[in-house]
Amino acid sequence: MTQVSLVNTRNRKKGVESAIRSLGINPVKNKDVLIKPNFNTADTTPGSTHNDTLVALVEEIWNMGASSVSLGERSFPPTHEVMTEKGIFPIMEKLNVKIIDFDTLDDKDWVPVMPEGSHWRNGFRIARPILESECLVSTGCLKTHQFGGVFTLSLKLHVGVVPTGRHGYAYMGELHGSKDQQKLIAEINQPFNPKLVVMDGVDVFVDGGPATGKMKEGNVFLASTDRVAIDAVGVAVLKYLGSNKQIMKRKIFDQTQIARAVELGLGVSSPDEIDLVPGDAESLNYCDQVAAVLNQR
Repeated sequence: MTQVSLVNTRNRKKGVESAIRSLGINPVKNKDVLIKPNFNTADTTPGSTHNDTLVALVEEIWNMGASSVSLGERSFPPTHEVMTEKGIFPIMEKLNVKIIDFDTLDDKDWVPVMPEGSHWRNGFRIARPILESECLVSTGCLKTHQFGGVFTLSLKLHVGVVPTGRHGYAYMGELHGSKDQQKLIAEINQPFNPKLVVMDGVDVFVDGGPATGKMKEGNVFLASTDRVAIDAVGVAVLKYLGSNKQIMKRKIFDQTQIARAVELGLGVSSPDEIDLVPGDAESLNYCDQVAAVLNQR
């Protein structure tokens, strides 16, 4: 069984802290931690990671005894522009967090990966800081994706560790032009394994996305060590809130991103392997309702 914690709240600090603590683990203690946020663009949350969520996560990681904390990202517009627009640089400086702009990496620091059976034509490259991270912590937003991905949760979040065309590699063109886009998304996740994933579902895109879309109040935070498990619960939340046909008409583990990730052994293989844990007494009813959706056959 793999735990996914669920906290019913609109308070992002509480959501981050309670979701992590409810797991009863501490993967960051005495580790050099690298945080991968959702800064594909600077759009308002859930278009990108909320600054309050990021601050709460950094503070909690420091409180848990991390040796160091860094933030690494590759955005769709130039990363420095996105971080500047979001006001990330002064916030992270105040919190003693080193920023790694993947746009500035040398060619040698985009490491080629050629997984067996991959749907990528010639494999892909991963940012070296991701591969060499002692403790990777990923934090994303709960939302749909209108350009072929169907949803953007923890698996899709990691498209940001692969270079864009401006780095000399046409991976994003291949990704978005492929009929197997969702399989390619899952396959990006093969070479690395986050030790913790935290998902902000306070406000959720139930249609459209990833930058803008139809929004509903999700009022939830999720946390897990398993990308497949947290994505399955995230899709269950989308179903619970009422989403588009691609979400509502397909069983959760039949979603191609999730099904391919299961084939690759990236996480749990069914709802039966997920232990959905309420973060507090106030979250119990919400947790039960999402669990009922998750376990629909």
